[in-house]
Amino acid sequence: MTNNNTAPAPCVILVEPQLCENVGMAARAMKNCALKELRLVNPREDYLSAKARAASSNSEEILEQAKVYSSTSEAIGDLQYVLASTARHRDQTKLVFDASAGACEICKHINRGARCGIMFGPERTGLRNEDICLADGIINVPLNPEHCSLNLSQAVLLIGYEYYKQTIELRPGELVTNHSQIAPKEKVLLFCKHLEGKLSQFANYSDEQKREKLVINLRNIFTRSELTEQELNTLYGIVNYLGEKRD
Repeated sequence: MTNNNTAPAPCVILVEPQLCENVGMAARAMKNCALKELRLVNPREDYLSAKARAASSNSEEILEQAKVYSSTSEAIGDLQYVLASTARHRDQTKLVFDASAGACEICKHINRGARCGIMFGPERTGLRNEDICLADGIINVPLNPEHCSLNLSQAVLLIGYEYYKQTIELRPGELVTNHSQIAPKEKVLLFCKHLEGKLSQFANYSDEQKREKLVINLRNIFTRSELTEQELNTLYGIVNYLGEKRD
């Protein structure tokens, strides 16, 4: 779902982050995912410190433009749709999404012109009940139940990436051939014949029944592999080299 609306991307709201390095790494994760607006609720350390800037890895502009609020309600006051990232529902009646579905829901609201945000809690405790109750829904990332806690910046990156995927045209898998062309079947079959010729001196190849099966297996291997012409030339070189060594 590509975002066709002029409404901005969701802002990231870090509620009472403890370590300035984590704020810096969260800013880096945001920039990876084309998220620009950072809001901080009572950060414990200086989010503009040298440590934070270093951790942001060339994402200082996000830190410099971040806004600081004294409460969560103030930080989300101008937003119309907010999701809270938490591993615990805390016995509240809320819509719960995984990261992908949550990102899709955010994009739906953005496409309607809504201002949206995603809340993340303190590193040690996560969001509190009084923060979660302000959100429209919860993003719960299904992870290994034996160890499901995420570093703050990891959570921002994971959910931010799911949002970013919704805003771009994803390309299907493609074979990158590094400027070499896929070899036509004619050339592949010529190589197979070359290889079969080299094998003709082996005992198994003189047995007609075994030779037929061997030829079929070899041709199956090479014709289904989408060999490039460069790879085919490499195989020729190897086969010729091994033939010379044996002679």
